[in-house]
Amino acid sequence: MSDMKESINCAILGLGRLGYWHACNLAKIKGANLTCVVDPLEGRAEQAARELGAEKWSQDVEDIIKDDNIEAVVIVTPTSTHAELLTKMADAKKHIFVEKPLTQYVSEADQVIDVIRKNQVFCQVGFMRRFDPDYAEAKRRIQNGDIGQPLYFKGVSRDGNIPPVEFLKNSGGIFLDLAIHEYDIARYLLDQEISEIHSTGSVLLHSFMKDLNDADSANSYLTFDQGAAGDIEASWIAHNVYDVRGEVIGSEGAIQIGSMRRRNINILNKSGSRHELISDFPAKFKDAYYLEVEHFIDSLRKSKAPLCNEIDGRIALEAAAAATKSFHTNKPVKLQAIYS
Repeated sequence: MSDMKESINCAILGLGRLGYWHACNLAKIKGANLTCVVDPLEGRAEQAARELGAEKWSQDVEDIIKDDNIEAVVIVTPTSTHAELLTKMADAKKHIFVEKPLTQYVSEADQVIDVIRKNQVFCQVGFMRRFDPDYAEAKRRIQNGDIGQPLYFKGVSRDGNIPPVEFLKNSGGIFLDLAIHEYDIARYLLDQEISEIHSTGSVLLHSFMKDLNDADSANSYLTFDQGAAGDIEASWIAHNVYDVRGEVIGSEGAIQIGSMRRRNINILNKSGSRHELISDFPAKFKDAYYLEVEHFIDSLRKSKAPLCNEIDGRIALEAAAAATKSFHTNKPVKLQAIYS
């Protein structure tokens, strides 16, 4: 007889663009029961509940805390709300999927991790690149020894779809909002911890970023605890394209991950040769968003800890905070490099 749970009753907190996609995915995933959707905007939760077949809807997260029938929550709310919501949901014994970053500040992350451990709930952080088929295959190949010892990571995150100013004011900056994905996937692929970061940045196109004390183009040089190194480019100045690629150089070869192509075809006509470009992150990571939530549900059904947990979230957050500090001080910043 199988010990796997038949289904997990879930609630979505936050129905913005990404929260809605997560809700749509949950509604399709075997073993997930989309029980309730929550959003403070009048009518939004009810509309989504009716569309996706959720039993309940609410404007108040407190309704989720009081509902013992709900076993897991997917938090897709502003970063500034994460620490409070994670604490409340863990105390209510709800398992948690939270979009990156884990929290806004490292000090908050440490407090949240204590609450998660005390209540013995599972927490998965939404670093979807780990579940993207290309990155997942690269991880498998590296583990298989196809390129020997991994020595260097190169990551590119160029997004031409810069968020609105109001969002950027509270996003934590380019290192926390954009480059954090690269810090996580770098340590995941290399299986090494980041020991030091030196970051620089400039305002090259969007002048309003100067008022935010932020950059629209940034670079980080990383050193790792077992001797590897790497560099990461994060940028809001790509022209109408979403360009995310990676490369791991090893002692016996290299793996290149991803491309800008929407489809692997060339169009040849009187205008010459061309191919379609990926326009935004939903087009690039549609499968990854589905697979990461499917993994969360599958992990809960099997009572197995998820692949990307609260400790991974804290490490990536510390890396982003160190990169931000380095950018502002123009000095390398060492990381804690000891995690338990």
